[in-house]
Amino acid sequence: PEMAFCDLAEDMQLAGEFLMYLFNYALTECAEDMKFFNERIEPHRIETLESLVKSKFEILTYTEAIDILMKANKKFEFPVKWGLDLQAEHERYLCEEHIKGPIMVRDYPREIKAFYMRVNDDDKTVAAVDVLVPQIGEIIGGSQREERFDKLKEQVAYHHVKEDSIWWYYELRRYGTVPHAGFGLGFTRALMYMSGMANIRDAIPFPRTPRNAKF
Repeated sequence: PEMAFCDLAEDMQLAGEFLMYLFNYALTECAEDMKFFNERIEPHRIETLESLVKSKFEILTYTEAIDILMKANKKFEFPVKWGLDLQAEHERYLCEEHIKGPIMVRDYPREIKAFYMRVNDDDKTVAAVDVLVPQIGEIIGGSQREERFDKLKEQVAYHHVKEDSIWWYYELRRYGTVPHAGFGLGFTRALMYMSGMANIRDAIPFPRTPRNAKF
């Protein structure tokens, strides 16, 4: 969803409520399916989901998350460094071993996020958030959008985006706009978490395989 007159804090609040609503709905309205998953896919899946919906999101900045990972007594496959994006192994460590619950990581370096995300006052980070859950990692990604036309042009140049390819996006801002924010849910990841399936391919509602799209 995209919300007008919304900043990052409100975006994060709605993202958390949205996710918990989905999981609660699965538990209450899809009880028969959840029982099937609990018996056939992963024992304690219902218990895990019930525990999550009672949890509160721990909020970390990207910088705090990097600091935790660098101090972790664990060897990661991918490097941990300020300015590099978090990989699934990093996200899962934060959720499963450090916090032991769901997390929201906010304020990512501007160079690793999209040009349309609002630049923070430090000029180094943007108002972006990733929602992480155990066993999955990132399940929602969102941000406050850059509504300031001059800053948007700076971002486009910073990210080396060709202006003629986004002329239409400029038009949305040129004559004024309002602060707004939004997020997107990884739908298949949500299904994977609710069902307890270990492989995301098993949770895809429709087959997606290489060279198989006929139209």
